Amino acid sequence: MTSSLTLPPSAVTTPPLSRQRTARPWRNPLLKSHSVLPGFNLSLGIAVLYLGLIVLIPLAAVFFSSAQLGWEAFWNIATDAQVVASYKLTFGASFLAALANAATGLLVAWVLVRYEFPGRRLLDAMVDLPFALPTAVAGIALTTLYAPNGWIGSLLPFKVSYTPLGVWVALTFIGLPFVVRTVQPVLQDLPREQEEAAALLGASRWQTFRHVLLPTLLPALLTGFALAFARALGEYGSVIFIAGNIPFETEITSLLIIGKVEQQDIAGASAIAVVMLVTAFVLLLILNLLQAWQRRRLPA
Repeated sequence: MTSSLTLPPSAVTTPPLSRQRTARPWRNPLLKSHSVLPGFNLSLGIAVLYLGLIVLIPLAAVFFSSAQLGWEAFWNIATDAQVVASYKLTFGASFLAALANAATGLLVAWVLVRYEFPGRRLLDAMVDLPFALPTAVAGIALTTLYAPNGWIGSLLPFKVSYTPLGVWVALTFIGLPFVVRTVQPVLQDLPREQEEAAALLGASRWQTFRHVLLPTLLPALLTGFALAFARALGEYGSVIFIAGNIPFETEITSLLIIGKVEQQDIAGASAIAVVMLVTAFVLLLILNLLQAWQRRRLPA
């Protein structure tokens, strides 16, 4: 015969309040934040708002304004002979200037990082001069230097000012700091032991640069090239003075857009801007894809 043992109510103990589970309010899993950064949602909201107000809405307005023309009118404006000539000059000079800046910027960054010489700090500070100098002042200075009677132009056997070559000179001047400041930190973090090991293994200087240094520098070099190319596409102030703005020869696309705006032809200016915007976006997308492909090839 079994008897059940019953405990008095005073013997039944309850867990302390600190151990009791409290019911949590229900939260929507879609709104759940997975970031450990404090204030991430607020920062993301401010960034999206800033991006929309400063970038997306103005770009959408350009497309909306050009859409009011109709396809036939848009095509006639975008394929006008004078506009097409400005496309060729703007994209061609910008691409060649970015190429020159990629080579020159790599050389300047190498000298600033790997060599010690008097005036190195001064040269390092002068690299940022195109950033600080107003574009109009830079254009006037370049025109004065490269004019036929200028300090540099008088020594050259060919004409620079008021030619497509002058446009290239101006775009090269304003794009150099982008490559230098992009490649310089990578060179500073690059250990010299790799070069010494390659030299001990019998590699020549070209082989060391080609197989040791260039794979590491190439992503940064592509980034600097893309930044210099994008900066040159939209340049206006430093080009119009040295270009001379001769129709079908030295007119850049930005000048035609400004001219359309001054004539109150906002739709025509938007049509030219849309072609520039789409073409530049495609070219920069290709450069970014090349940069991503190059990074995947680098060893971990």
